[in-house]
Amino acid sequence: MAAKVLILRTAGTNCDEETDFAFRLAGAETTKLHVNVLREDPGRLAEFSILAIPGGFSYGDDLGAGTVLANELIALLRRPMEEFIESGKLVIGICNGFQVLVRTGLLPALHRWEQEATLTFNDSHRFEDRWTYLKAPPSCCVLVEDGESIYLPVAHAEGKFVPADEEVLAALRENGQIVYRYTDPEGRSGGYPWNPNGSADDIAGICDLTGRVLGMMPHPERHCLPIQHPRWTREGLSNKGDGLLIFERAVRFATEQAESTGAKT
Repeated sequence: MAAKVLILRTAGTNCDEETDFAFRLAGAETTKLHVNVLREDPGRLAEFSILAIPGGFSYGDDLGAGTVLANELIALLRRPMEEFIESGKLVIGICNGFQVLVRTGLLPALHRWEQEATLTFNDSHRFEDRWTYLKAPPSCCVLVEDGESIYLPVAHAEGKFVPADEEVLAALRENGQIVYRYTDPEGRSGGYPWNPNGSADDIAGICDLTGRVLGMMPHPERHCLPIQHPRWTREGLSNKGDGLLIFERAVRFATEQAESTGAKT
């Protein structure tokens, strides 16, 4: 049975269709659900093995990127979210979804439900829409292979990752919670524009201590097909887009977890 994915959307979400396509391409069964529907019946969350919070501008970012949706999750869906994570299921937040997870305290979750970092305005003081190189340091994330390099687009105005203090940053390093860093084409720290927003330690994505809650600013759902690479006509087609790897691993992990426990995916 295919892994079941809940793609949570609300007013302003605009990457739900791309995220839906990416998961279906990876072999999942997907459901797009407005947060108001989930609020009315929170028990529905338990039907799924993966929760995806896609990119976009939830509620127009009117009170800060991801802030309103984060407050809804904390105030109205905290218990089902807690049960979902504690049961060993996956949560993926992309761009605005990453901002939501950070503002709920589900990332980095050194102390879950306490905000320990933020994603704030880019150092360039403008919306950054460009392709970025990412490299994965050794981490505890179940969806990423240590040392891999991938190429993904970013599209954000508030993508600068800032930990609350040096202790939080040190903990992320020591715990293996830094999942991706921005690099130059050779895989080295390169500053702007390779790091498009000025994130501390070039951080592009992090996970929680379980390795099953992942948040990242670049958009893997926008590079699932080889023809989505901006230079495919000059460099030739690869077998698949770099971003599809993340979705395939998520579906495989959820399926294997379900088979090992005898639960439905």
